[in-house]
Amino acid sequence: MSTDSSDASPLVKIRSLLPGLARAEQRVAKVVLDSPATVAHRSITEVAEAAGTSETTVTRFCKAIGVGGYPELRIALAADTARTAARTDRDLGGDIGPGDDLRQVVGKVAFADARAVEETAEQLNVETLQQVVEAVAGARRVDVYGFGASAFVAFDLQQKLHRIGRTCFAWNDTHIALTSAAVLTAADVAVGISHTGSTSETVEALRVAKDHGATTVALTNFPRSPISEVADHVLTTAARETTFRSGAMASRIAQLTVIDCLFIGVAQRHVESAKTALEATYDAVSGHRLGARPDGRRRREAGK
Repeated sequence: MSTDSSDASPLVKIRSLLPGLARAEQRVAKVVLDSPATVAHRSITEVAEAAGTSETTVTRFCKAIGVGGYPELRIALAADTARTAARTDRDLGGDIGPGDDLRQVVGKVAFADARAVEETAEQLNVETLQQVVEAVAGARRVDVYGFGASAFVAFDLQQKLHRIGRTCFAWNDTHIALTSAAVLTAADVAVGISHTGSTSETVEALRVAKDHGATTVALTNFPRSPISEVADHVLTTAARETTFRSGAMASRIAQLTVIDCLFIGVAQRHVESAKTALEATYDAVSGHRLGARPDGRRRREAGK
């Protein structure tokens, strides 16, 4: 994983910044996203005409996504096209069609999920992740807010941190989330998880936590979304959605990737206590599993 986002696909950045672009710039973005390999060989005039806008807007779009200018965009797109071609010789990146058989569905779902993990890792800012790890590792308690599909990710983080002895609560009820956020202090960390970054309940809970002094963290696919305005640290995912694959699918895989990285980072700060806690929690539930443990030792019977 890179220590910055220099290895990230330009398409990942365009998709993440798309909602915050001006309308004319969004048209340019659509032209690029629809056929990046073609744009890599087009002139700026041709791209402007295809987007129904001016060359000035294309240049402004390039600066908005951080590539400097159109020549740099063409180079980045050409390099990304070559990387994509090297990864696979199968056309699995397309949308899932109603007529696809199950073999095609399995291939496309697996490909899309793998790409979500890869692209999330490529663009994840490790310096920001490091800051979040330090904050969580030193926190008195951690509140996690997630609603809808993001609630499952929130509870996954709670379960992971609890297993290594860190106090963490996940909330997916608006009233409980707000009342919990209201009693946080500067010694605490609040994490808001929202794919779009515009889930009002998550944003509101994170704002209340921030108002009461807690360090706030946002996990979102869109860094310029409303949740970023109330977050001290923003961790981003890179998930693409296709037909039949709503935000509850690819985004969840990408979010869990970041959560796993965060968890491992925190566990590394408390190696010995984490190992002890993991062994204790494993033994606590071992009586509820049938057969032998993976290490060959027989598990005790339930109730004994």
